[in-house]
Amino acid sequence: MDYNLPKDDKGGDAPLSGERLQKVMARAGLGSRRQIERWMQEGKIKVNRKPATLGIRVTASDEIRLNGDQVHPFPKEGGRNKSRVILYHKPARQMTTRSDPEGRDTVFNHLPKIRGARWISVGRLDYNTSGLLLFTTDGDLANRLMHPSAEVEREYAVRTMGEATDEQLDQLLKGVELDDGMAHFSDIVDSGGQGINHWYHVVLREGRNREVRRMWEAVGLTVSRLMRVRYGPVILSKSVRVGKSRELAPEEIRELQLVAGIEVAKPLGVTSGARTTPSPRNKIRVKPSVRNGRRS
Repeated sequence: MDYNLPKDDKGGDAPLSGERLQKVMARAGLGSRRQIERWMQEGKIKVNRKPATLGIRVTASDEIRLNGDQVHPFPKEGGRNKSRVILYHKPARQMTTRSDPEGRDTVFNHLPKIRGARWISVGRLDYNTSGLLLFTTDGDLANRLMHPSAEVEREYAVRTMGEATDEQLDQLLKGVELDDGMAHFSDIVDSGGQGINHWYHVVLREGRNREVRRMWEAVGLTVSRLMRVRYGPVILSKSVRVGKSRELAPEEIRELQLVAGIEVAKPLGVTSGARTTPSPRNKIRVKPSVRNGRRS
């Protein structure tokens, strides 16, 4: 496979310069890395008027074209591209895909239009799950926030049919066996309820398919309603109505980047000893229940 590696004066490999094309374009929100690699194989991307090959590295001085149109994935003034992030309040019965073979409504039908980039979803929510979804133009940020190694907290409000026993809560905190491995909540807060319905707030540090529902089912309880209320430092506030979105402020995006392990320039007034994790005030804190003299 031709990786277009430059040669030095002696015929050996010269030091590599620039970044891989698929990484640069994905970070700019032009597509996923896999999709960009497929476009390269299909001849849809050209660098300096020549078809781009897998492994090619580019710099800001290179001319990059996608389907004949010039694109500018590098920031104009150096550093990272200006990332845009929006928070969307997903209703239940909406798909988290760009299109659905069955013709069902998708979240992408309700996002603000954007030119020169595309919205990339940070994880998904099930068809019947509502709540907070993040979308960004920065493919690198999206991938890092979703990667298991980042252990970004996801907080959910869960309504179950019936109240859990102490033993069931202990099991959910220690771990339950699912068909794709062990899973556990890092925190559970009893939020009360009436009649057959009981509410809990739970925190996960991963995002497997239907994981929250499957965990409660594993201890014998059925989830009748599920809503994500926090992703990392970002909270779903009451000001964002169902089916609506809001754009995150620069300081909120910086917190997301820090949680994702991305180095960012310090804003004015921030010293080297400043925190690099979300402030506790940014987390939803429901007064925890006390069972047998301990937090649940």
